[in-house]
Amino acid sequence: MKTAHLLLITLFFVFTSSHSQVHVDQITYNGRDHFITTTIGYPVPGTYVLTGQKAPVTILNPDGTGVIQADDLSKTKINWGIECTEEGIPVFKEGFNSASYTFWFRTNDSEAWTYSQFSIHFAKKKMFLMGERVKDYVDYNIQ
Repeated sequence: MKTAHLLLITLFFVFTSSHSQVHVDQITYNGRDHFITTTIGYPVPGTYVLTGQKAPVTILNPDGTGVIQADDLSKTKINWGIECTEEGIPVFKEGFNSASYTFWFRTNDSEAWTYSQFSIHFAKKKMFLMGERVKDYVDYNIQ
């Protein structure tokens, strides 16, 4: 009986942890708290490049890490996230056939966060990072 009870408790914890909510991190910028996530319902992780070029690139990993490559092709490791509510709901401004988000990042050698624009253009199936770096995406949300 004790073994069955222990098994049920273990299964409960495994089940609840595998179906947990979106991961949210709290950051501070200019004395004000913000919340960020890497999950917004669209495939944000990936490689972003200037249109028609192969470098410089920005690589965003699903775990909130990545690399930003400067114009001189030097690479800097970063942590990143998209602004959201404390509950993990992405904060965005809706446009005509687009949505604009706040993209937060910091270099690994700094505690200071910087923000920029991240936008999704639904008709073109493109995502823009920092206004100039872009990647194509497939929309799996279409019914």
